[in-house]
Amino acid sequence: MSIKPPFTDIEIRKAASGFYEGYSVPIALISKVSMTLLVIWALVWPANANGVLGSLNWRILEDFNAFYILIVGFFAFFLLVIAVLPQTGRRVMGKAGEKPEFSDFSWFSMMFGAGLGVGLMVFATAEPLGLWGSNPVVVAGEVAGNTPEALESGYRYTFLHYGFHAWAIYVVTGLSLAYYAYTRDMPLTIRSALTPLFGRFVNGIFGHLVDVLGVVATILGVSVTIGFGVSQFIDGMYAITGMEWMMDMAGETPAPGTVGLIAGLVVIMAMSVLSAVSGVGRGVKYLSNLNLVLSILLLLVFVAFGSFAFAMTTYGAAFIDYVQHFAQLSFGPHLPLSEAEFAAKLPAEAAPLAGELFAGATNAWGSLDGFKGDLTGAAAALPAATQESAYEAGSEGRLFGWQAGWTTFYWAWWIAFSPFVGLFLARISRGRTVREFIIGCVFAPALVCFAWMTILGGTAIDLELSGVAQGSILAASNTAKLFVTLGHMISGPFLSVVNVMCVVLVLTFLVTSADSGILVMNTIMSGGDHEGGIKHRIVWGGILTLVIGTLLIAGKNGAGADPMEALKSAMIIGALPFTMVMGLMCVSLVLALVGDGRRDRHASRRNVTPAE
Repeated sequence: MSIKPPFTDIEIRKAASGFYEGYSVPIALISKVSMTLLVIWALVWPANANGVLGSLNWRILEDFNAFYILIVGFFAFFLLVIAVLPQTGRRVMGKAGEKPEFSDFSWFSMMFGAGLGVGLMVFATAEPLGLWGSNPVVVAGEVAGNTPEALESGYRYTFLHYGFHAWAIYVVTGLSLAYYAYTRDMPLTIRSALTPLFGRFVNGIFGHLVDVLGVVATILGVSVTIGFGVSQFIDGMYAITGMEWMMDMAGETPAPGTVGLIAGLVVIMAMSVLSAVSGVGRGVKYLSNLNLVLSILLLLVFVAFGSFAFAMTTYGAAFIDYVQHFAQLSFGPHLPLSEAEFAAKLPAEAAPLAGELFAGATNAWGSLDGFKGDLTGAAAALPAATQESAYEAGSEGRLFGWQAGWTTFYWAWWIAFSPFVGLFLARISRGRTVREFIIGCVFAPALVCFAWMTILGGTAIDLELSGVAQGSILAASNTAKLFVTLGHMISGPFLSVVNVMCVVLVLTFLVTSADSGILVMNTIMSGGDHEGGIKHRIVWGGILTLVIGTLLIAGKNGAGADPMEALKSAMIIGALPFTMVMGLMCVSLVLALVGDGRRDRHASRRNVTPAE
């Protein structure tokens, strides 16, 4: 009995001539029109765009918090099972005997630079410091923030946000795309990963919609990453040159100004387009190798002049703690707390004042002292013990708010980034086994991220704990924390040299991320063609620049005057539909692996020669 072959007849109609020759016109036009409308909205009505995007963003975080937490936990365990099972882990993504296209060094360099390059530069010190001061254990009142007791829980969540879960998100997309492209000779597009579920339906409007969702998520995910990176680039330029025209000097500490951000963005995107035009085999590869070399040099600076012993002790303890809490971190969503539920938990004398107490008691970014200090009237007259009980009654609301605003934001960010990183990982991983792909793209880079976060972030925390920094690192903006930390570690000409190296590293990471994103968008719109036209790379470089620039300006018009807010809101909104696509990818991949296994066993039985 024969087994039906898998569906592989994807038909993506492409223009035969003209500007869009070799491209799917529906995918290209829908993607460009949607991004153009977003640019016009943010440019003409910046305050309205920022407000609407922010409101919709928080509504999504509230309503889909549990969904995000559970599905990302599922991604991590899903990949673990596939890697461990012999029949799936040993499958080669390519023809029998095919060797990998890139060396292990270049392969790791490119995945590292594309996956978390800029994020590691911006958040290497900012994330550990931020979570040291605020994490669920601190929010629940079990320990005080910014104390030695908060160090363990701070790194637990640092490892969560930059560890196995983050890379699992990328690899779910990357593995799905690579498997179909290299074992079934299908186009390297998002729709290919859904063929076991939907078959010929992917050749129509549904397939176009899936690919458009991938393009839009890529644009918005890359935009947020570049936005953070440009801000740090300007902070670094200010640390080197002292040029105040790039900065907003109105606040307590200097922060990158709109003029500086736009100037830096134009420079970086121009370099990115030039690199993208040269293709993945040249520009991206060489820049990625440079990124890794400079990253190692920066790490060595912190090893030699930072708190290396403190960092290594922290690494070991934090990793053990992270593994022990892995299941709870993966499948422990917090639910919103209604005012009625809050009132039911209050002491009898405080119940009539539930409306006045609710907002402060459920504020994830506040504190018990701040809660007490903000009370007025009858609420302020309550006994101290009753006020503390009221604050305790809001604990679940605070935990939900913290998780939705921090962990769920990260999951949405990584998911929005996953079409770009996943497709890029697929492009550079032909000839690798499934197990090699998962281990190489999940576990290896996560362990490097842990070391990076503990060596750089641990040094910053140790400087604060020892009193050397005297709060200056904590007070600095997220993108300036790295440079302030370096200023406490070293001085003189060597500090200038290291600052320049950091700026160059940020620049190369940004260029790598942007040009890789441009190449990936062109791959999707050209139906999987790795060598999309140069003019389209230039056009998408321009569109990406406009999206980032206008949303930075819109964010600066918000109440908080944070230029990143509109970018982050748009990204989270764009990530939600693609999260659902990723869930379907997992189901499809299981069907494909099981089906291919059955076909292999059937073929081997047919090829066995009967005994004489």
